[in-house]
Amino acid sequence: MGNVMQIATAEIGIKEIKGSRSNSQILKYAKESGFGGYNSDDIPWCSLFTNWVAFKAGLERSKSLAARSWLNIGVPVNSPEPGDIVIFWREQRNSHKGHVGFFQGFSKDKSRVYCLGGNQNDMVSITAKPITKVLGYRRLRFANQITFSRKSLKHGDTGLEVIKLQDLLKQLGYNCGTSDGIFGPKTEQSLKDFQASYDTLKISGILDTSTKKLMKEISKKINQ
Repeated sequence: MGNVMQIATAEIGIKEIKGSRSNSQILKYAKESGFGGYNSDDIPWCSLFTNWVAFKAGLERSKSLAARSWLNIGVPVNSPEPGDIVIFWREQRNSHKGHVGFFQGFSKDKSRVYCLGGNQNDMVSITAKPITKVLGYRRLRFANQITFSRKSLKHGDTGLEVIKLQDLLKQLGYNCGTSDGIFGPKTEQSLKDFQASYDTLKISGILDTSTKKLMKEISKKINQ
């Protein structure tokens, strides 16, 4: 399991091979994420790439090559954060065609959405698309029950455990910002807000044993 944006960003530059050959990395995306019949990078692969990144990050997947399939996955959000899914319509709103990738941000005038995705100009890249073509934003949940190490987490800590905490806080509705793996003031306040919602928890801003247990129980119920 890893950070969505780190996984996706590391693939920038992967490009289709023109002609009868296919890029072995794109075929690897298919093999690792369960698309056994995918044998040519001529087949649209934006959803394939999104599925592969979600798989590597331990998040839920659409398991479909159709971009619009992602409208039925995860939790809808109105204020997306980098790493959330963004789905666009393509050619016509009322069609099966679309595009999907990972939200990066908005242009200054809010007219465009920056998207990191596959099959953008035949490669993994970051492009800007008109906001008028956005169908929705989705926040992916963990594919399996989340697990934390025994160590408590507090302000100043960094790493994958912090990313998991940040992802889980956002899935539970607490806005801690981008999942950057840095336990800063925003993550601490979001955790305190969660703890303040349950009188059985101490409002410490520390991810202690009791807080972990309750967060995991609530997450399990949501994902059932």
